[in-house]
Amino acid sequence: MRPDTTTPRRRQRGSYAVEFAIIFPVLFGLVYALLSYGLVVSVRLYLQYAAEEGARAGLRYQVVSTGSQLPARITASQTVARNLLGWLPAPPQVQARVCRQDANVCTDGALPVTCGWQMSQACRMEVTVTYDYAGAPIAPALPGFGLLMPSTVVGQASVMLDGRALGS
Repeated sequence: MRPDTTTPRRRQRGSYAVEFAIIFPVLFGLVYALLSYGLVVSVRLYLQYAAEEGARAGLRYQVVSTGSQLPARITASQTVARNLLGWLPAPPQVQARVCRQDANVCTDGALPVTCGWQMSQACRMEVTVTYDYAGAPIAPALPGFGLLMPSTVVGQASVMLDGRALGS
């Protein structure tokens, strides 16, 4: 019987490559998952920003005529929110409406809502931006990680409208 003359170092040759081959896919998957979810969070923050700017646009809308200004304010809100989100691969759904505080009656511009200057008669402009992230993702998900990604991403904002500024 021949004695084992190989050194321990020689017996370990190639073990680093095997360890790297086992660990690399796990680390790559974790890094890619962090980046993908970071993109979802950044899209969510930008949707929130667009909803807030849309609500502010409805608040700041300049009076150009007499009568009901709510439809024009709602259209201005939707336009500003859509313009801010033009960089997305698919257009998001933007919903803007005016709701009365006390009765919780809302309109998208078709029905009249009277807003007063007292708090009980105040109205609020609500803007909701919804993006179908499953239908048009910013970055594709790795197989198996798609279950962790949200199907829709939503941003919401509301501001109080003063009846004196509305001419109601």
